[in-house]
Amino acid sequence: MLAPRRPTSRAGWTWSAALAAVLVVVPVAMLATSVLRPDTQLWRDQWRTRLPGELVDTTLLLVGVGAGSIVLGAGLAWLVSAYRFPGSRVFGWMLILPLAIPSYILGFLTLSTFGRTGPVQDQWRDWFGLDAWFPRIESVGGAVIAFTLVLYPYVYLLTRAALRDQAAGAYHAARILGAGPTEAARRVVFPLVRPAVAAGAAVVMMETLTDFATVQYFGVDTVSVGVFNIWRGQYDRDGASEIATLVLGFALLVIGLERVARGRARFGQSGGAGAGITARTLEGWRRWAATGVCGAVVFVAFIGPVLRLSAWAIAEQRSDRGTPLVDQYPEYLMNSLQIVVITVTICLVVAIVLANAQRFGNPAVTRLSSRAVAVGYAVPGPVVGIGVLLAMVAADDALEAIGLNLPGVVATGSLLVLAYAYAIRFLAPGLGAIESGIGQVSEEMTASARSLGATPLQTVRRVHVPLSRASIASAAVLVGVDALKELPIVLLLRPLGFDTLPVWVYDLASESRFQQAALPALSIIAVALVPVALLTRGLDRRV
Repeated sequence: MLAPRRPTSRAGWTWSAALAAVLVVVPVAMLATSVLRPDTQLWRDQWRTRLPGELVDTTLLLVGVGAGSIVLGAGLAWLVSAYRFPGSRVFGWMLILPLAIPSYILGFLTLSTFGRTGPVQDQWRDWFGLDAWFPRIESVGGAVIAFTLVLYPYVYLLTRAALRDQAAGAYHAARILGAGPTEAARRVVFPLVRPAVAAGAAVVMMETLTDFATVQYFGVDTVSVGVFNIWRGQYDRDGASEIATLVLGFALLVIGLERVARGRARFGQSGGAGAGITARTLEGWRRWAATGVCGAVVFVAFIGPVLRLSAWAIAEQRSDRGTPLVDQYPEYLMNSLQIVVITVTICLVVAIVLANAQRFGNPAVTRLSSRAVAVGYAVPGPVVGIGVLLAMVAADDALEAIGLNLPGVVATGSLLVLAYAYAIRFLAPGLGAIESGIGQVSEEMTASARSLGATPLQTVRRVHVPLSRASIASAAVLVGVDALKELPIVLLLRPLGFDTLPVWVYDLASESRFQQAALPALSIIAVALVPVALLTRGLDRRV
């Protein structure tokens, strides 16, 4: 006989889920409402000076990176899915590797290699003279190339998954009716995978929008850079929060454009899900051209940067100044691991509560709460960081009003505030992985545990968590790697003297100390390769 559910227990799960949603949404909502009381003088000054240029550069950057990622990501996905050529299976997973390199690392590598003082231009001037023309790297175009090379895998992965999951019937029907491979792809296949391409492009543009480190290397002023300059340069918290609403506006615009681009298109056609498109073997020069294109992308976007960083790291350790950097490395590494562990712990606990609340709490409330926490991942990092600060200031004022004064907690920053912002930003991917694992635990097993007298909490601890260990581990990896790579939030909210590996890389690269930035950069890439390796394993199993 099924044990009766206690109303208080059901309410506890429901309120816990609702509280988690409120803690995620409130900082973003507070930032959005800050513009309701605008500082007209601030906006007037910004419009007369930098704001028009920032709006133009932001728009050009988003359009350029979005278009470049669609062309490169969708094109490569089609190439490795529809054709067979030397190395096609290997390139199928190697093309994901650039995802492990943060944009701020490839940014300074691109600048140091192809910039005015880099070896490529030095050699160019030796060959063609000091006044020989060379494309200007420190520009929007240079930033577009750097972002595209590290972000196209988002489009590539989603497009390839869509191509793999499409039934071959429509494509082969078009071929039988006389359409060539290119025409069949253009008129039949690509419209079917449009939702995947649009979703991938939206992720790419959101990642581009949240950055204000890479663009500074290339001398590009975006709205996010403007927020950072007001925050750190003028120490104007209110002004930065108002300008940050423009970043939020761009994010909402990207989401809206993704919905429009997707239209009413949906996946799924009858005829065998997962049948995929039969690959055609390329012949002659085309097969080697395909190999060359894939090889060039992998080399430029991953192998080349890793080799250059490795050479720099070795040279730095052999130089006289290498030892001090090695001595500093454990401190920055421990700071990074500290914030990663705290963030992972918070995200896992909250995600487990949210996932289980959908079974033990009010379904409507808990489902809405789970959707609400995804807001943090869809909002750029600077918006999350400033929103959290506004929320902490309001909380500090409220506590002070009732006699609980906490001086300095907000003014100087704290690890708790930083972890709160990280948790908002990275809770969604962890929740997605854990919901997937909990979803595989049947309702019958939950009911059996309850019928034997187990409370909901005991059921979670003894049944749900043990059966979802793989998903929980995946969630920990996803959240941990994202937290390790994060730069905008930590630059905005870090406590005094708290520097992580990304901050170290950013500071060194900003001072053109590229060789000294190699060791921490390689460390970040090495850790980021873990989820990429998991992606490639999953891809290999399905191909």
